[in-house]
Amino acid sequence: MSNYIENLNETVKSYFKILSNEFPDFLNEYINTPAMLKQARISVSCGIIYSKMYNLMWYSSLDHSIAVSLIIWHFTKNKKQTLAGLFHDIATPVFKHSIDFMNKDYEKQESTEELTTKIISESKEIMALLNRDGIKIEEVANYHIYPIADNETPQLSSDRLEYTFSNGLGATEKLWTLDDIKEIYNDIEIQQNENGIEELGFKNKEIAEKFTHVVSILSRLYRREKTLFSMQFLADILKKMTEKKIINVNDLYNLSEKDIIEKINQCSENNISKNFNAWKNATDVNTSDVAPTKKYFVSIGKTKVRYINPLVNFNNKYIRLKDISEAAKTDINKAINYETARYIYLDFDFTED
Repeated sequence: MSNYIENLNETVKSYFKILSNEFPDFLNEYINTPAMLKQARISVSCGIIYSKMYNLMWYSSLDHSIAVSLIIWHFTKNKKQTLAGLFHDIATPVFKHSIDFMNKDYEKQESTEELTTKIISESKEIMALLNRDGIKIEEVANYHIYPIADNETPQLSSDRLEYTFSNGLGATEKLWTLDDIKEIYNDIEIQQNENGIEELGFKNKEIAEKFTHVVSILSRLYRREKTLFSMQFLADILKKMTEKKIINVNDLYNLSEKDIIEKINQCSENNISKNFNAWKNATDVNTSDVAPTKKYFVSIGKTKVRYINPLVNFNNKYIRLKDISEAAKTDINKAINYETARYIYLDFDFTED
C-alpha cells in the first residue's frame, strides 16, 4: 500500500512534525483508505485556488484532517478523539464550503456534515479497522463531542487552531513561517475555561496576542470581496449544472475537483464554460453600491465570522485574552466588524445564451 504521507512536500511534512513529533502507526492505516484518500483531491481553498486572483499553497482537505488529528494526539494521546479529528471532514465535497453557499448555509457552513456517519459506515476498510480496534462508529463520527477537537467560536479548538496555522502558512495567505508556528504551538496547553470544560489556551499573553493578530487578518481575508464572489460563483455554477442534470449531487462527493472542472470546461449551457474561464483568468473583482445590470453579481449579507478569543494563563488564572489585552480587543473587533462591498461582480451574465 502506498503511504500518503511519504508523498507530501517537505513544507507540509515539517509542519506535521511540529504538530506531533510522533506519527502513530494506527493513523496511517486509517489515512490510506479510499474514503479518506478522496479528500486528497479537494483543496481547503473552497475552489478559489483555481483563479488567477490568488496565489495559494496547495493544501488538501485530507492534509487539514491529518493535521487536526495530530494536534489532538499531541495533547490527548486519545485514539478515539484522534480518529474523530481525522474523520471530521470525510464528508467534504469538492470546493468545500462553496457547497455550503450552494445550500444557502452562509453562517454555520455545516450543511454537509450529516453525511459523515454514512460515509464511514459505508467504507469497508474503515469499518474493518474500527472493528479490529474495538471502536464504535458513534465514538468517532462526531468530533463535536470532544471539546479539545471542536468547540464553539470564539474558543480555541484543534480544528480552529489547525486551519489558522495552515491558512497562515500559505493556504490563504503567507503570514508566518514554520518557526512562527512552532513558537506559538509550544506555548499552547490544555486549560479549563469559564464553564469548567477543557480548552486549548496559551501560557503567555504576548504569544496569544501574536496568534490573535494573525487570526484577525485571516478572518477578514475569508470574507474579502473576491473570496465571497468566487465561492458563490462556484456554488451557482454547480447548482445550474445539477439542475440541468449535467452532474448530480453524488458527483460532488465522489469526483475530484479536477474531474468537476473538466465537466465545467465541457459545459456549453448558459455560457458556463466561458464564464468559468473568465473568472479563472480574472485578477480581481469589481464592487458597487448599487446592483449592476446585465452582469453576474454577488450580494451576501451575513456570512460566517471566524475569530478566536483564546484563554491565557494570567496571574495563575485562565482568562480570555480580550479581557486583558487592548491589542487583542482591537484585532478581534476588526474581525467581527469587517464589512464587504454590497455588490461584487465580474463582466459576464449567466442568462446569456
